Amino acid sequence: MNENTTVPSGVLLKQPPNEAGVTAERLRRKPHWKSRAFWLRQMRQWHWISAAISLVGMLLFAATGITLNHASQIGSKPRIVQKEANLPAGVRQQLQPPAVNGRLPLPAAVSDWLSANVGVDVRGREAEWTGKEAYIGLPRPGGDAWVTIDSTSGDVAYEDTDRGWVAYLNDLHKGRNAGLAWSLFLDAFAVACVLFCLTGLVLLHLNAVGRPSTWPIVAAGVVVPVILLLIFVH
Repeated sequence: MNENTTVPSGVLLKQPPNEAGVTAERLRRKPHWKSRAFWLRQMRQWHWISAAISLVGMLLFAATGITLNHASQIGSKPRIVQKEANLPAGVRQQLQPPAVNGRLPLPAAVSDWLSANVGVDVRGREAEWTGKEAYIGLPRPGGDAWVTIDSTSGDVAYEDTDRGWVAYLNDLHKGRNAGLAWSLFLDAFAVACVLFCLTGLVLLHLNAVGRPSTWPIVAAGVVVPVILLLIFVH
């Protein structure tokens, strides 16, 4: 279009963008990661992910928190199994006590004989020697067991105590005698719970507008336990 071209009435010409104005507008805008919508979306995502991870564990720990708090009121009768046996001479000869009291694994032949004849698996466990006697402890969640062996006479005594499923779940709550795999699970579960709580706190902050009761309730959740500890717990 040259300078002498006449523009019809009512026709608007498209103006070229003002690059300086566009640049200034972009500078005034917040980066995407600083926007409220971005953080709200991120917190919701991590909140439900951590909730899904910790759901079963949180239910278990909440339920066993009640059973532990009322352990004296929940009656249970332990089931005790006792066995006695005697090592054959050929197997007993391989059972040599150490010169100094201490811990030492049992010979494979002795462990195999105990598994086949007493029904107890002690492979991979160390025996605690006191003089001529070996003691193997077999603790587990919800129960306990032990084996003693007299290296001179070959006498074997075995006792197993089962305290029931409530004691089993309580020991899982405490991580008592549950092994490395359960200990790692407890660590992962604890991290998921912390993430769940922190993302929940951020979501409370982002959604607290128009909800005046939010922070008083949060404060009560902090103040009430502190008051109970200061006044009633000594």
